[in-house]
Amino acid sequence: MAVQNFSPALPASAGSAPYPMAQPGYGKRSAPDQLPVHPDDFALLPPRERYVAGFIEHLPEGAAMSVKCLAKQIPLYGQQAIASALTALSVAGHLRRVRCAVGVGDEVRWVFRTFWSRTARDNEWWANRLTPGAPQPVRAPLPVPVTASVPDSAPPPVVPPQRTALEPAPEAPSPAYLALARLGTVDNRLTLSAADCSALEELAERWFARGASADYLTGALTAGLPVEVISPPGFVRGRLIEKLPPVLPSVPTPPPVGTLVPHVMMECTDCGAPGPAAALPDGLCRSCRRPKTSTASAPEPPAERDVTALVAGLRDLLKAP
Repeated sequence: MAVQNFSPALPASAGSAPYPMAQPGYGKRSAPDQLPVHPDDFALLPPRERYVAGFIEHLPEGAAMSVKCLAKQIPLYGQQAIASALTALSVAGHLRRVRCAVGVGDEVRWVFRTFWSRTARDNEWWANRLTPGAPQPVRAPLPVPVTASVPDSAPPPVVPPQRTALEPAPEAPSPAYLALARLGTVDNRLTLSAADCSALEELAERWFARGASADYLTGALTAGLPVEVISPPGFVRGRLIEKLPPVLPSVPTPPPVGTLVPHVMMECTDCGAPGPAAALPDGLCRSCRRPKTSTASAPEPPAERDVTALVAGLRDLLKAP
């Protein structure tokens, strides 16, 4: 008897090309706080959506998530079918598309990400995870323990002696102080005392504020030394002032994987219209949630089903016990 394969997505052949990755900062991002993997994670979905969900689940972080790219890698369905499947997965609570602002000042740019959750989530969960500063559930305060009353004739309780507050630990030396203190280990002509390092620390901190590292500062101060340095503190002070590096513009870098930046805007899974999470329930804007009327006289292909009816069916399945 033939053994059926219940895998949600077909395994890739050994000679297939690797899945294309998006640019750094873009592409697939796994949502936090997911439940462990279970064979029935996508059991409530129709066959097409279950297949696409299984395929997305196995994609690596940062994989390209455009409809065109997914349709190219899933030959069973075309772009329109993939777009309808993604819409259904958004309604089922597995997917949300967002726009994130990366950078500061005039260097802000928008990156587009698709957050994926193997565990189906409702709109409130997505709004709390994707909207910084969203109100979190308030926990009830712990009950105050009630102690038994002590009779008047009972002796007063003995209060144990309280510990005196410990003195604060001394602060660790700053990177600027340590860099100055280590100059003597690189070249003994620039040996500084503790008082010298404290006096020059503020000048050295300006180097670090402009992006210089400890190695860069050490190399600039010890390069081309004269045969004899009469006053190491005065010599180091002069070089700290004369060779102060210029101010470099900050280069925006994408945040680490899984990190959400403060400026986040959700995007309609169907048409891409941006908006706050409250205006995009199920990840869809108002126009995309309306029933779509077909203007073409030709019947719809069998692979392309009514998204509105599919959405209603998914909601009923999610409500089932």
